[in-house]
This record gives sequence, C-alpha cells and structure tokens, in this order.
Amino acid sequence: MVGTVLVTGGTGFVGGWTIVELLKRGYAVRTTVRSAGTEAQVRRAVATQIEADDRLSFAVADLTSDDGWAAAIAGCQAVLHIASPLGGANDVELIAAARDGTLRVVRAAVERGVSRVVMTSSTAACTPETPPGRPLDETDWTDPDRPGLAAYRKSKVLAERAAWDFMADKTGTSLTTILPGAIFGPVLSKDQLGSVGILDRLLKGQPPALPRLVFNITDVRDLAGLHIKAMENPAAAGERFIALGDALWYADIAKTLRARLGPAASKVPTANMPDLVAKGIAAVNPQMKMLLPLLGRTQIFSSDKARRLLGFTPRPAEDTVADCGASLMA
Repeated sequence: MVGTVLVTGGTGFVGGWTIVELLKRGYAVRTTVRSAGTEAQVRRAVATQIEADDRLSFAVADLTSDDGWAAAIAGCQAVLHIASPLGGANDVELIAAARDGTLRVVRAAVERGVSRVVMTSSTAACTPETPPGRPLDETDWTDPDRPGLAAYRKSKVLAERAAWDFMADKTGTSLTTILPGAIFGPVLSKDQLGSVGILDRLLKGQPPALPRLVFNITDVRDLAGLHIKAMENPAAAGERFIALGDALWYADIAKTLRARLGPAASKVPTANMPDLVAKGIAAVNPQMKMLLPLLGRTQIFSSDKARRLLGFTPRPAEDTVADCGASLMA
C-alpha cells in the first residue's frame, strides 16, 4: 500500500508511535487532533524518533462531533482509528464518545472509499465474566450489560461492536480490529501517558504497596507495527487480533524496574497490598475501582492468530517495562 494514512488521536501514546512507524516505512501521515494548538506537541514527540518534514499533516476533528471527519479522511487510502476517550464528565459521556466517535470515523471512511480501517479495541472487549476453560481468543466477547462493568471496559466493547455492526453490509471498505492489553513502552512525550501512568506512579512510590493485579502487557512499538501489518495484509480484512506479550504481576513489574534501573527506581515500592486494603481504596479511587474485578485473577489470552497471520512477535515484557521506566526517568 502506498499513499496517505490517517491516524486518529495523534497526541496519544499509541497514536504517536504509530505515526513514527508509518513514517519509517515511507508513508505520508495525516493525524487528527482536537485543536490546532497541539500540532507542535505532536511534531516534537515524533521528532524524537524521526524527522517528519512535510510527510506529516494535521486535521482538526473530535470524536464528539461530526465536523471535520470527511475532510480529515479525504485522499487517504487507509484509516488507523486509535483515538479513544479515557474519561469524561461522566460514564455516559465516556461511552457515547467512544461508540459514536467510532461510528463517525468508519462512516466517513466508507463514504470516502477508504480501503481498510484498522481500529484499536482492547482485550477489555473479549473478557467474558465466566472463563471458558481455555485461553481467551478473538471469538470471545465481553457482555456490556454485565453488572458492575467499568465504564471504560464497557466503552471498548460497545465501540467495537458498533463498528462491526456498521460494517456488516459494506463493500469496498474492510475493517480489522486490534485488541491490546496494558500498553507500556518508551514514551515520546509525558503529555499523554495513558496506561504508562501506572509505571510513572510506581517510580514515584505510588501506590505505597502493590495490589495483587496481573497485567497482560503489549509493547507500544509492537502494537504500532501490528496496526501497519493489519493495514497492509489482505488476510487481515474482517478479522479481530489479540495483541499481547507476557503477563506480569504488579510485584514483578516493580521488581523489574528496581533491577533494571537501579538507584533511579529507589522509590518503587516492595511491600504487597492486602486485598482488603485494595478494596477499600477502590471505594474512593476510580482507577482501582476499574481494576478491582481483576484482583487476584489471572486471565490467559491467545495471540496465536496475530502470530500466524501477521507475524506478530512481541518483545519480552521485562524489556518493555524497563524501556518504559528508563524513558520516563529521562
């Protein structure tokens, strides 16, 4: 594929790395930002890895509005839809922005004759309440009506479902979805940390003790590369792909940071947090509340499909964590 690729969410962690990888592969990139004032921020972040010159352009478009999407996609051969809200004024607004924003993007892509849309979903969208007794795969779906389901997790499954439903009877434009886990790796900028904020807080000694949580880790560089492979490979049309490397417990992540970064990671906690304390914190901490259903629970996912069809070869999770921590300290 040759031409211009639209990347939604250029100011984000995954969006920034995807822009970098596309530029390295010779593509021209257009990326969406919510305001023109953030263009310089994106250019600075990308320039830490590659000089974009005139191959990087910008379009102003917001997931909560119809304005700007048709113009953003005009002339693009593919769309990598990575933008997704992490929060909102309330849970209803978060879910609506994710679902309706996705529909705005895929609708404009179809109307403009784009050949492939690759959408970033999440393993939060393929986690049934009752484990099926096998590794979870792309045939599994999260029930959005599950009682107590966190708004972010609900937003991911509803957005992906909406995209597939919309594309069910469309021809000429194909959809592929990528489902990562906890996305870590080196940061291009500290303006938008996303899930990397977990490691940033650890390096600052927060939380003071480590809850019994396990993270199925996706390296942001591997994820960016997989989006491009899914865009380029005809076999990816109409497919979901789980994109995960190794799983590490919170305590293992902390241990890796201390071992790899030495004195720079001296504030990383060593004590374990009792489950009862974690539940108490969840009553007042939204992030812990979202993670609470996973307390002490291991989830095994299969990335075999991505490995087989797209040549997905994830980095060791310890390297991802160490590279992430080093970039944060730098």
